[in-house]
Amino acid sequence: MAKILFLMTAADHWTLADGSRHRTGFWAEEAVVPLEAFRAAGHEVTVATPGGAVPPVDPASLAADAVGGAEEAARLRDVIDSAPEFRAPVALSGVRLDDYDAVYVPGGHGPMEDLAVDVDGGRILTGAVERGLPVGVVCHGPAALLAAVGEDGTNAYAGYRITAFTNTEERLAGNADRARWLLQDRLTEAGLKVEAGEPWAPHVEVDRTVVTGQNPASSAPVADELLKRLG
Repeated sequence: MAKILFLMTAADHWTLADGSRHRTGFWAEEAVVPLEAFRAAGHEVTVATPGGAVPPVDPASLAADAVGGAEEAARLRDVIDSAPEFRAPVALSGVRLDDYDAVYVPGGHGPMEDLAVDVDGGRILTGAVERGLPVGVVCHGPAALLAAVGEDGTNAYAGYRITAFTNTEERLAGNADRARWLLQDRLTEAGLKVEAGEPWAPHVEVDRTVVTGQNPASSAPVADELLKRLG
């Protein structure tokens, strides 16, 4: 049995360029689907957030039209409400990386607000890649990689080939013109090599121990790739 750390947002809003707050959190599918896959394989999941706050789910990710119907939306809600992993997170500041075999970061716009600048999250993700632990990140989750910066200012993931929610997808979702910054741009500026696939289609990139997915549809393939690395 492996122990997998879910590094999750505690932010229930995303601050836009005009200073207004867009309600958000984590994207339900991107957390629930991997959680179920890891559980089914016999692994243990621990959720960690800034301050140990319960991670808020983005209400848009529970809309029937976002997940293929009302039945699936209700199922996702039931898992989120009942899963002890989501209800009792630990604080990122207290996480000992030695206790875990892999790290996973789901998206939603929440990570753009807090994990992108979280020192403890950055410490964990830096340590994970330096030790060669499997790291899985999906959609807006790669915002957390922006905090993985060394004392010399270099990003620990610079040079890695990854994917993430693209500028095109952000525009199609109607958010690009309102954002303070775009994820694909900021990751590229940090020295990561962002590969963009077709909007909304599953797309996974694997570079050494780092597995990334472009969007919600990529959640299951990322989980599968992580499971391969965990044996």
